[in-house]
Amino acid sequence: MQIINNPNKNDWSEILKRPTQTVDDIEATVNQIFDEVRQKGDEAIAKYTSYFDGITLISNTVTEVEIQNAIKNVPEKLQNAIKLAKHNIDLFHAAQKTKRIEVETTKGVQCWQEKRPIEKVGLYIPGGTAPLFSTVLMLAVPAQIAGCKDIVLCSPPNIKGELAPEILFAAQLCGVTKIIKVGGIQAIAGLTFGTKTIPQVYKIFGPGNQFVTVAKQLATKHGVAIDMPAGPSELLVVADESANASYIASDLLSQAEHGADSQVILVSTSKDLTDLVSKEIEKQISLLPRKAIAEKAIANSKLIYVENDDLALQLINEYGPEHFIICTKNENFYVDGITNAGSVFIGDYTPESAGDYASGTNHTLPTNGFSKAYSGVNLDSFLKNMTFQKITKEGLLNIGETIELMAEAEGLHAHKNAVSIRLKDLK
Repeated sequence: MQIINNPNKNDWSEILKRPTQTVDDIEATVNQIFDEVRQKGDEAIAKYTSYFDGITLISNTVTEVEIQNAIKNVPEKLQNAIKLAKHNIDLFHAAQKTKRIEVETTKGVQCWQEKRPIEKVGLYIPGGTAPLFSTVLMLAVPAQIAGCKDIVLCSPPNIKGELAPEILFAAQLCGVTKIIKVGGIQAIAGLTFGTKTIPQVYKIFGPGNQFVTVAKQLATKHGVAIDMPAGPSELLVVADESANASYIASDLLSQAEHGADSQVILVSTSKDLTDLVSKEIEKQISLLPRKAIAEKAIANSKLIYVENDDLALQLINEYGPEHFIICTKNENFYVDGITNAGSVFIGDYTPESAGDYASGTNHTLPTNGFSKAYSGVNLDSFLKNMTFQKITKEGLLNIGETIELMAEAEGLHAHKNAVSIRLKDLK
């Protein structure tokens, strides 16, 4: 893990680069698969499932029998853990409900705003080296609370043509309406265009690798919304001399084991701490079952020493981390000052893993600096704000002339006439 001392501000952008390919590097592949899925539907889906996942499926739709058999294979203790996590996620997201907002802007002019669910949503659940059944909870729970009618889940099958039983258990627990065994670019393309077996949706949610991220961005060109660009996982920890080096190392490694293209960073005002954390990482990484993956991520990661908290905060906001852990004596300085982060974890006893699983907050978050403009998934992600208005005769008399004057000034005389014709009758 590279140690960097007092980097010059002019070098920050280079130092903070993510270890990801550019969109240009992989967009050609994504476009090719999208074009084939649009033209050939399930035939193209099957082709790329065979190519990428090494399996030819008789059917890519999960049956009720498969779900019930899968549930039997999830140990009772794990079932209870998943249920507890769902309970906490339920509580936090249900609390985000808001009431109708209603205002009389002028006498006789009533305006209000209501939220309505997005009817058809697609949930992408990564499989690969770590089937993320926790992501099912993070996406399906708020979708269910919001009242989405069709909740379609896509996840890549294993070499046996199956999904992890934990994914199926979580899906049925959270009201998913259809489960499809398909992953990668082809899954996003299927949800974008629709096939005989994959319903077309209005919005796609979920994290994925760089190819999935670019595929989601391409889906927006075809009229399908996405939650955010959510690519390889990342974590930044800020710490001072009061922090626990072993805790910090464990947090950094918890994200490094996600994938070789993950990135973790420590920003510290203590050189002694950076040295201690570096040694702890070497010690702890040797014990990890996913050591090979974590080592590749650690090679892309950095320990950065800066002289003071002000510089540290500026650098962190420039980076815009997906996950941000604060382990400092003056934690309020960072809590109050952070403007660009997906989710914030405060104190020695708030590991990022808590947010990944069971504290209640959502773990589907913006990566690659997109936290500067995007929020993580929340209840509103599955809702649309619709505005309504009702104007009485008195109300039109009160604002009619204003509308006429503004419409005429813009040269839109039919707009003006739509009001004038009514005012004439009222007067």
